[in-house]
Amino acid sequence: MTRILLVEDNEASRDMLVRRLERRGFEMEVSLDGQEALDRVAASPPDLILMDMSLPKLDGYEVTRRLKAAPATAHIPVLGLSAHAMVGDREKALAAGCDEYETKPIEFDRLLTKIHAALGERGSS
Repeated sequence: MTRILLVEDNEASRDMLVRRLERRGFEMEVSLDGQEALDRVAASPPDLILMDMSLPKLDGYEVTRRLKAAPATAHIPVLGLSAHAMVGDREKALAAGCDEYETKPIEFDRLLTKIHAALGERGSS
């Protein structure tokens, strides 16, 4: 089963994504802040990370930079999630190392397509 780490401090967003992705057959883990995400990934690397870019302690940009800089975790796909949809926000996330970027509110089918593409899968669950 594919394991996804969702790094999200907003309870409503977190609950919605966890519920919908578990129904699609993904095993979900959650971190509430950037430091907790780094600790979790170090202990047990997931198959994919959904990373909110605005987090307490360490923001998603810094967490992604650290993950992509470490040989043990550089291969893990990171999909950036953010309510910021201004010109340059996507580019900033990609420059930090995100493999893809999705704006909030999340359009679930589009996110699911990006998850499958990042995992190298075709079609849907």
